[in-house]
Amino acid sequence: MEAERSTDRLARVILNAAIFTVIALLCWYFRSVLVYIIAAFVVSLVGQPVKRLLRKCRIKGKSAPDWLLAALTLIIVIVGLLLLVTQIIPVVGGIIREAANGSRTLPDVGFIDSINDWLISVFPALGPDFDGVALLLDKLREMTSFSDISGLLGSVASSVAGFAVGAFSTVFISFFFIKDEQLFGRIVSALVPDRHESAVGKTIVEIEGLLSRYFVGLIIEIVGVMLVDFLLLWLVARLGVQNALGIAFIAGLLNIIPYVGPLIGEVLGVVLGVVLKYTTGVGLAVDIWWFALIVLGLMLVAQLVDNVIYQPLIYSTSIKAHPLEIFIVLLIAGHIGGAVGMLTAIPAYTVVRVIASRFFYHWKPVRRLIPDREGDDEDDPEAAEMGRS
Repeated sequence: MEAERSTDRLARVILNAAIFTVIALLCWYFRSVLVYIIAAFVVSLVGQPVKRLLRKCRIKGKSAPDWLLAALTLIIVIVGLLLLVTQIIPVVGGIIREAANGSRTLPDVGFIDSINDWLISVFPALGPDFDGVALLLDKLREMTSFSDISGLLGSVASSVAGFAVGAFSTVFISFFFIKDEQLFGRIVSALVPDRHESAVGKTIVEIEGLLSRYFVGLIIEIVGVMLVDFLLLWLVARLGVQNALGIAFIAGLLNIIPYVGPLIGEVLGVVLGVVLKYTTGVGLAVDIWWFALIVLGLMLVAQLVDNVIYQPLIYSTSIKAHPLEIFIVLLIAGHIGGAVGMLTAIPAYTVVRVIASRFFYHWKPVRRLIPDREGDDEDDPEAAEMGRS
């Protein structure tokens, strides 16, 4: 009898492994479809708070139907993206072109020569005629060069069809996810056995709530960092409205990459600010070296505001994990997937953390990582039983 039980257990393990392998192969084969579904799910998580706000607008005591609220929500999201693409991104491109093509130089550029001399002394292979500013400007010109416009148009034309299909699919699926908040949960629950359907449904609801707060908070963080950077660079550094807006946009967008992104944004902001002052003369009437330190200090102030106000609010209401835990997860994700891995690390870890806390809380490592889940197994015995099975 014991041998029979062992055989049954081994057969069940083999069957589960075979099913998992088939599912993994199907997911890989239809990975583009999964990307559309996941992208639509993320859009719906961002759109649900907008839909709830629109539902509060009543006419004669009645709110609009769900299909109309979902359509209006999608329109608001799409208009926001279009404004970003058509208004801010050209400003960034204009800053780079202006910095690359500017011809005006400042009277006091002695520090440029000192930097060149220092680089030549450290790296003799550069040669005595090395000019760091000229090299930087050449790179900027290459970034904004349209000499290879035919190749660019050909590349764009070849990918327009795929992008159009992906965009339409994402918008179409997002509409139904926003219209019916429980649709995604029902789809996932339909793939699990009946005895586990309730526990999976509760897990999906919890994941959706946490991720929705995270993505909305992330958007607020990006806008907040951009606003602080813009005001400081415009009012204090005197870089002008467009220049300050472009640099602030770069810093805010890079800020979504944990730890590394803010550093890259600050370096790029200082470099662009110095190049703009060197080539166009904008900014405070101070020595260019002091100007670089001022720009760096202003961007550090914006980062301090982000670290003290924005990030604690976002992370504490989303993943509810220890900072060291987050840091280790980000290091692992960065090692595996680079910047993209770090971008997706926190949402992915949120999903894994919720699933582990609901279905594998009987494991000692999970109990140590998530001590505040104590007692949930008693409230949801189905989840505990599913984890043990």
